[in-house]
Amino acid sequence: MRILIADDSPTPRLMLQRELEGLGHECIVAHDGTQAWELFQGSGVDVVISDWMMPGMDGDELCRRVRADTDAPYAYFILHTSLEDLKHVVQGMQAGADDYLTKPFQRDQLATRLIAADRITALHRRLVSQQVELERLNEMFFADSRHDRLTGLGNRRRMDEDLERLNEQATRYGHSFAVVLFDVDRFKQYNDTAGHAAGDEVLRSVAAALVGECRSGDAAYRYGGEELLVALPEQDHESASVAAERMRGAIEALQIPHPGLTPPGVVTVSGGVACVGSDDTLAKLLGRADAALYRAKAAGRNRIVVGEAGLV
Repeated sequence: MRILIADDSPTPRLMLQRELEGLGHECIVAHDGTQAWELFQGSGVDVVISDWMMPGMDGDELCRRVRADTDAPYAYFILHTSLEDLKHVVQGMQAGADDYLTKPFQRDQLATRLIAADRITALHRRLVSQQVELERLNEMFFADSRHDRLTGLGNRRRMDEDLERLNEQATRYGHSFAVVLFDVDRFKQYNDTAGHAAGDEVLRSVAAALVGECRSGDAAYRYGGEELLVALPEQDHESASVAAERMRGAIEALQIPHPGLTPPGVVTVSGGVACVGSDDTLAKLLGRADAALYRAKAAGRNRIVVGEAGLV
């Protein structure tokens, strides 16, 4: 183990160092509490053996600082004190010390305490490792619960959270944002003729095309079934309609054959654009996008229609 020795008295300090190195441990030596604290930071020591009374900073304060350093791995703290100073042991334990060692120390006493130190520090390191893994899994589960596995886009839950955040910013700071609700044209006919596996591949291709046309800050989601939604922060009706038309064109340019069409054609999408208004709600915003999408499909599909503010 790596052990930090803090003692202002040369004799006990040298005796400890010699004994510890004889037991195969690496030693870092400090001549007082202040130097010990400087050496401790970033050192990754496993054990601190500190005298109680030292100039500059006593063992009690050193222990408190070691325990307060949450960035450092857990260090087993042993107070090294004389028999006459045992009244300070309780105070030291309250400050965060794990054990004490009397002066002059016995070799077996020192070895016993180091066995305990090795067990405790190993336990703390396992707990830290498990905590890191738990946090990683929680992050993974959180991301997975907001992810549509088929398309790779954000799912409805993620969409609701992000749109709520955008709407709060719009209300508080006067920011604008728009949404485009897309629907794959005649998708049921595609599934009925090409099969659901091919239909899934179409959704993946359409989703990828939308993502490829998004700016930094834009986000795409699977709204449900063959409907996909793109959120466009800081966009108004005019700029959002331009972006939506670019996305529609990119999907048509994929030239995915649609076997359910007569005469033969390719997979296309229709889209409805809506821009947030003053004192708007997400339900109204999405309702306007859905109404615009309905008009786009009624007008012949493969087109973008912009919804008017307040029109539901």
